[in-house]
This record gives sequence, C-alpha cells and structure tokens, in this order.
Amino acid sequence: MRERILPLHEYFQRTAERFPGKEMLVYGGRRVSYCSMRRDVELLAAHLLRADPDFVGKRACLFMKNSPEYVTSFFGILEAGGVVVPISDRISSRGAKVILEDCTPTIVILDDSVHQSISGVLGDLGFVRMIILVESGAYGSPERITGIASSVAASNPKICRLHEILESEKGGGGTVAAPEVPTDRVAMIIYTSGTTGNPKGVMLSHSNLVCNALSIIKYLKLTPDDKAMVVLPFYYSYGTSLLTTHVIAGGTLVLENSFLYPNLVLEKMIEERVTGFSGVPSTFAILLGRSSIRKYRFPHLRYVTQAGGAMSSRHTLELMEALPGKRVYVMYGQTEASARLSYLDPEVLPRKIGSIGKGIPGVELTVRRKDGSAATPGEVGEIVASGPNVMVGYWGSPQETRKVLREDGLHTGDLAKTDEEGYLYIVGRRSDIIKSGAHRISAKEIEEVILEIPAVHEVAVVGEKDHILGESIKACIVPEPGASCGKNEILAYCKANLPSYKIPKHVEFLAELPRTESGKVRKHLLAASGEDA
Repeated sequence: MRERILPLHEYFQRTAERFPGKEMLVYGGRRVSYCSMRRDVELLAAHLLRADPDFVGKRACLFMKNSPEYVTSFFGILEAGGVVVPISDRISSRGAKVILEDCTPTIVILDDSVHQSISGVLGDLGFVRMIILVESGAYGSPERITGIASSVAASNPKICRLHEILESEKGGGGTVAAPEVPTDRVAMIIYTSGTTGNPKGVMLSHSNLVCNALSIIKYLKLTPDDKAMVVLPFYYSYGTSLLTTHVIAGGTLVLENSFLYPNLVLEKMIEERVTGFSGVPSTFAILLGRSSIRKYRFPHLRYVTQAGGAMSSRHTLELMEALPGKRVYVMYGQTEASARLSYLDPEVLPRKIGSIGKGIPGVELTVRRKDGSAATPGEVGEIVASGPNVMVGYWGSPQETRKVLREDGLHTGDLAKTDEEGYLYIVGRRSDIIKSGAHRISAKEIEEVILEIPAVHEVAVVGEKDHILGESIKACIVPEPGASCGKNEILAYCKANLPSYKIPKHVEFLAELPRTESGKVRKHLLAASGEDA
C-alpha cells in the first residue's frame, strides 16, 4: 500500500519527534539539533500567523545564504501555511525587482550576505508588509536597521530581527493553531535560472516535493546515519532536494557556503565523517582541476551525486578514479520536476558512461517524436516526464504552463535517445541545437570531443549568427591550469574526430565560463562575447 503523503513540514516535525537530540545542521562552529530547530520553527510560524491571521497561501521571499536561519525560515513559513520563494543572496537589484514584482510577497527575510541595494528595491514595493533581518553582521546593527527603515519609509513595512521575534515568542506570546495544509497546495515557487531570459516561477506543491524526496531517499538508500556535505545553495532546486531528503530521512547536513578553497571543504568532509556529497558539473571540474582530491581518503564517504547539467564523460571517469570504491550517481532533472527525474545506478555506470540512466522510482520517462509518438531506440526525440513530482505550473503564466505541461506529461525541452536496454542519453536541449546550413548539430557532441584534449579543462560550444550558414560554430575553452593550448591544436583534433560541418569556425579562450547562480553556463553570453583566438 502506498504511503499517505503529508505536508512537507509535518515530516520535519516527525523527524524532530523521533530524533530530538540528533544533530540536524552543522554550520561553522554551530551544531543545531532537531529539537532546537523545531522550537524555532514553531515560534516563527506563530509570529507570522499572529501578525497576519490570513497568511495562508501568501508568499514569503528568502534572500539568504545557507544557514540555520534559512532552515528556520523555510519550515516556519510552511508551518504557517505560506509559500516559500527562495532567491539568491547574490542577485542584482534589477533581478530582485523582477522576481518581487512577479510573486508579490508580503514578507521578505534578508541576511547580511545580501547587497544593500536590495533594500532600496523594497522601498518601491507597497505589497511587502514585513521585513525580517537575520541577526548577524551589518544587519544586526541599529544603523543598518535605520538605513533600511529610511529606504522603505514610503511603503512602511514592519521591520524586525529574527532573533528578537524568537525571543519575544518565547516570552509568552501564546500558542497559535497551525492551519491545515492540503498536500496539493503550493509550498514553493522556485525561479528558474534564466540562462536565456527572465526567470519563470515554478510552483511546487507539498506533494511534489515530498514524492520527489521519498523517491530519492529510496534509490540513494538514505538513513538517519547519513551526513551530507552541502555546498549547493538551498535556493536552487538541487539544494532544496538535499534539505528535504535528509530532513525526511533524519540525516544531518553540514553547510559550507564557500567553495573558494576546495581542499578545506574536503578536509571538513573527513573531519565530520560525511557520507554523501553532491555537486553540479562545475563543482566537480573545480575538485578535479584545482584541489587535491586524489590525495585524500574518505573512509566514511558512501556516495557522490552529480546533476544540474551534463557532465563530460571524461570528468565522470576522472571522478570515479579519484574516489575508488565510492558510489557515483549521475542524475538528471529539472526545477519543473521538483529536482529529480532520472538516475544511473552506480553498478551500471562503468558500461553506460554518458547515460543519465532511467526514471527514478515513481517517474515515467519517454522519448517522443514531434508528433507525440514514441521514438525507437537510437532515435532522437524530446524527453517527456510524468509523475507526482511534476510541477503545478508556472506562477502567473498559464500560457507558458500549457507549452510544457500537456496531456502526455512534462515536455522537458531536452533531446535524448535510448539504447536497446532503455538507458537514456542526452543529446542536447532544443535551444542547444546549432542550425548551420542544412545541418542540425548538437553542441554537446562537439564539447565531448574537445574535452578529450588533455589541455582542455572546460568547454562550451555555441552557435553564432552567420549571414551565409545561419549559425556558425564557436568553441569557448577554459584551459587546464598551466597547460599550453592553442587554436590550431583544437582545430586539428576536431578535424581528426568530427565531420567537416561540425568543426568550430571560431575558438575563444577564457579564464572561466559565465554561469548562473546554480552553475549552468550562460551560453547566450558566450555567443555574443569577444574575438576568437
């Protein structure tokens, strides 16, 4: 019999009841138990409902880095019946204004990692009724509060500090009954990274998030003994899945917001006896190219997961060699699917390098032609997904929702093919196909070939406007540190391994690839960048 699905915050409550004294979070020198986190969550939820008895269904934006305060805010909002809208703490004021005006939150929670200009944006928004400041750094100072109060004077929201809210509620504010929350109610709105344009708000229900988390727990075999190193931000869907899975499983999260010195993160993993690590392709590119990962031993590490975009076969093989005996999970997903759609079993990985595996438990993935019929093995088509993790829709955008949510499921926009055993292989995104003359060329195929060159660390292939061909091929390359890599070497290798129409016309060398906050390459910027080498 299928388990009855509960609202997400009720799983947190259950875990806190089962393991009250267990460490939930490790953050710098702080160690936060499930019991103390539950107390703070209940206090914040009571305050939100006391301030606005009609808070149910209203949005609350979090401009915060990963921290215990983020988790308090996340579950406090959900317990009060609200909708969490997580936003990057490094977003520009213009980007923040676009999202705020789209989702119209009544509450905004800020921490001291947020740029001061964000408070100026809040002053123009009359719908924000409360601003909560996390009590650290500049935001804890009276001068900072005075500055924010001045900038938002016209809209006159209530301004308070999180630690003062919790203290005042401890002082006997009285209990406030938590509302009943149906599992089909929207719990989160996560804005897509916007690699090509303005982000869209993906509405995820409690059921979406819980079903996806339970499926991930099942195939990763997570237990209360698991302890994950978290370098991915919680405002990103992959980061959110780390939070939801480990809270439901009763595990522990070690939060590390800085990846500037990767060896320190690796040493922390050993010190904390971490059992799991998750990253996007750029995370592993850094570890493989700029850390001493091959020199370390991780006696407690059980598994590693990779998602957030296609990682090259070369880097996958290098990661397996660097972590002998560890289970490496290659995964695929979308924000529109609450994070995860497929995974490749580590046992199969050595003979299926380049594959994203098969659908996770409870999810059906098919490859379809343009007419909606099923593609045959080896035939390229679009991945269509169906399952309880598929989003409710895009916030305020029914037309955009109808484009991707159809009768047969979620149209992902990702092009793929299957082999005879049903394993999926991504070819590229519809938007990542270069149309050059009469040819339709996968950028990913060219990237895979160029990455075989030892001197190449990372590469992104894009299409540039060409008045004859429509688009010509451009390769943007980040060399390996200290390696000598020239245009002629790149082109000679491509000529030896690719047909003539797939050879780049332009080659550009960069110190790094431009990325979104979630690590995805902003290819539209590369298509318009600089001169070729």
